[in-house]
Amino acid sequence: MKHNLFLSMLAALALGSASAAPLTVTVLHTDDLHGHLDPVKVGENMYGGYSRQATLLKQFTSADPNPLVLSGGDTFQGTLFYNVYKGLADVLFMNYMGYQAMAVGNHEFDDGPAALARFAQKATFPLLASNIDVSTEPLLKDLIKPYAVLTVGGQKVGVIGAVTPDLPLISSPGPNVKMLELMTSLRNSAEALKAQGINKIFLVSHLGYTLEQQVAATVPGIDVIVGGHSHTLLGTFNNKDFPKSEGPYPTVVPNPDGNRTLIVAAWEWGKVLGRIKVNFNDGGAVDSWEGNPVPVTSDIAEDPTARKMIQTLSVPIANLRQQVVGQTTTGLNGAREVVRKRESTMGNLLADAALEATRKAGAVIGFQNGGGVRASIDKGPITFEEAITVQPFGNTISVLDLTGAQIRAALEHGVATWSENKGQFLHVSKGMSYTFDLARPAGSRVTSVTLNGQPLSDTQVYKVAMNNFTAGGGDGFTMFAGARRLDTGTLDVDVLVNYLKANSPADARNEGRIVILNEPK
Repeated sequence: MKHNLFLSMLAALALGSASAAPLTVTVLHTDDLHGHLDPVKVGENMYGGYSRQATLLKQFTSADPNPLVLSGGDTFQGTLFYNVYKGLADVLFMNYMGYQAMAVGNHEFDDGPAALARFAQKATFPLLASNIDVSTEPLLKDLIKPYAVLTVGGQKVGVIGAVTPDLPLISSPGPNVKMLELMTSLRNSAEALKAQGINKIFLVSHLGYTLEQQVAATVPGIDVIVGGHSHTLLGTFNNKDFPKSEGPYPTVVPNPDGNRTLIVAAWEWGKVLGRIKVNFNDGGAVDSWEGNPVPVTSDIAEDPTARKMIQTLSVPIANLRQQVVGQTTTGLNGAREVVRKRESTMGNLLADAALEATRKAGAVIGFQNGGGVRASIDKGPITFEEAITVQPFGNTISVLDLTGAQIRAALEHGVATWSENKGQFLHVSKGMSYTFDLARPAGSRVTSVTLNGQPLSDTQVYKVAMNNFTAGGGDGFTMFAGARRLDTGTLDVDVLVNYLKANSPADARNEGRIVILNEPK
């Protein structure tokens, strides 16, 4: 008995001493890659691409102290690579680049549990989400864990996962995947790790920057949050191509345990690689840090193995571009001089497609800005490549909660510069109509707005689907600022293609959705 007690005390001392040593961890991280194997244009230059990311990760993992490579989720969805490979191309690269844990994002469920299961089975790293229960989903059971224990620098560290609570509204997890209360789930995972003597805890989060700050202020024990979902750019950059940063890198939030939680994020599509060195004291608390996301620029050499992998995987993409996704017997008019001034068949179809794609999220209206319509489609078969020419920007679909007054203000803004042929002109989905009078001054031209035959109520709140450019205030839609917003992350071209496949032949007609009074002759 005394012998067993002695061994227990010895084990406790060993556990305590293992946790008590200071530790430096270099977190290298990405989020919201969305299948962007190839670089993308930002401003005047190209950024990202898996082959250049591979070069940076090799460089930093070999030189930085105790590297920990993490993902904030949403590897699925967004390019033709996803349409062809359903995430299996991405997992090849993630394995090759040495990822050690990944949050499950909402888009990982876009093709149901089966596609995610195939990805998880190939991954050499754990997929994490503490706030979902997959125990009754046979395809995912045991493939998604609430947390993982990793060894970094000779010490055990914990990594917890979390996915947006909106998951059932914006993706397709199926009936067997159950959501759990977020804060309780995170607290339970953190306490389970502490019970194992682990006092350095990371969260790979697909919750978005706002909710991540709430988590940091609410859940004790989390030291570093590697963010995702909101495509947030944090940090300091002297780069004319980049938008304004949304906050400091890291964003520091006081934690309920009296320590500090660091929040980091790496924007989107692999345009930057997150890199932060965190020093933990002997009590396991964050002591100091240094870092900033690294722009993945075109002057970074491509990793030759990754480059060959991309070249091989690109071959079927060319075939997909010629794939027929629908038919039209009438053609669809997306001419610039039409879509920026009046109702058009293409504008109607795109607004309807946005609405149809977001009905599960409660949308009742769809908008399409005229500037986002880039081409017409001739009658006959419609190819994927033609769909891309109509929607080439890589925008995603958002759903905003707007009052009738905000909707009316948006429509007013859309017709304010009517004579100038600007892109802010708004097309509306089936069931909605509006009338504007060009004899009236800008700002008071809209004379009626109806939805399903009834006047729009100024005070009622409606869920409105539109692309993220418009939702974010692009084209001057400042009246959307502060509105509750759900970002689905679904690519606009995929919304269009899915609609064409489900509604072929696509023979949209002008229906009087937009009525112009006193148009100059």
